[in-house]
Amino acid sequence: MLTGFRIDDITTLDPAESFEFAGSDVSRNVYGKLINFDPLNLDAGYQPDLAESWPVSQDGKTITFTMRTGVKFHSGNPVTVQDAAWSLQRAVILNKTPSFILTQFGFTADNAMDMIKADGNTVSITTDKRYATSFVLNCLTSTIGGIVDMKTVMANAADGDMGNTWLKTHTAGSGAYSLVSWKPNDAVTLKSNQDFYQGAPAMERVIVRHVQESSTQRLMLERGDIDVARNLNPDDVTGISGKDGIAIDSALRGRLMYISLNQKHPVLSKPEVRQAIKYLVDYEGMQNSFLKGQYTVHQNFLPATYLGAVNESPFSLNIAKAKEFLASAGVSGLEIEVGVREAQERIEISQSLQNTFAQAFPT
Repeated sequence: MLTGFRIDDITTLDPAESFEFAGSDVSRNVYGKLINFDPLNLDAGYQPDLAESWPVSQDGKTITFTMRTGVKFHSGNPVTVQDAAWSLQRAVILNKTPSFILTQFGFTADNAMDMIKADGNTVSITTDKRYATSFVLNCLTSTIGGIVDMKTVMANAADGDMGNTWLKTHTAGSGAYSLVSWKPNDAVTLKSNQDFYQGAPAMERVIVRHVQESSTQRLMLERGDIDVARNLNPDDVTGISGKDGIAIDSALRGRLMYISLNQKHPVLSKPEVRQAIKYLVDYEGMQNSFLKGQYTVHQNFLPATYLGAVNESPFSLNIAKAKEFLASAGVSGLEIEVGVREAQERIEISQSLQNTFAQAFPT
């Protein structure tokens, strides 16, 4: 299968370091985790993966995972409890970008070996205090929860990096697919794992080509140059709707679009200004025009479909109210520099924000 997708955000394939959308897509197909989600049935919650069961101690702090037997890494090495414990310890010790997903439970480089342990056919994790078990388990389904082949990784370690440099461009997992090659800003090629414990995938080879523009993806899809396009904007989706041989599949993704404000800036650091900006976003206007069919209004930290997500949307475009907040902060004019990724929908979002901001900050 040949897919057109924007993959220029991939910077590493190491599950302890990867924190980008396209990189996470690769990781989910390459690495098994202790527990995981069924993407076709998200409502069912987390399911067994490399672990078959996970009883919780009476005090709620220790979760003990019993490992599935007979699973092999792509190298042919068996997946063991030592691999599972070491993978989580390694992620904490390396302390890369996504490490907070684990360290928020009290794990540190100093205590990881004591708090995450292998014993017999089980691996246990003990948190610093009691957390909702569902919260801990959900975090273990993230990319950083990928279990790596300790023997293969350490055979390629250098200068005490626990294999991080090697894993940037290689993989050592047990998932449904293994990596054939990754050429940055060009393509990722995966092949099916014939020994996958759930059975070999039907698609023997998957090639994901980096195709930046929606219009180019659409043209390639219509010509039959690719089998799947994943970044079509609403206009291109409309343009191919109803065409023979093309099916359109829509589903919510666990992704948020947000504005990040520099808290060292003397004006942006004011709470009233941040509140004003929440009223300077044309949420409905963007959703119903150039983002139609791609994004929906969601004003909460957790994306829809995530455990704990709520649907309240208290903010709407209100220039007058924004001006009131700005006046209370003593702000009458503001000039700021905004950085945005060079992706079509993000550029259009930034242009919409520029328009509404201008109405509150007249020159």
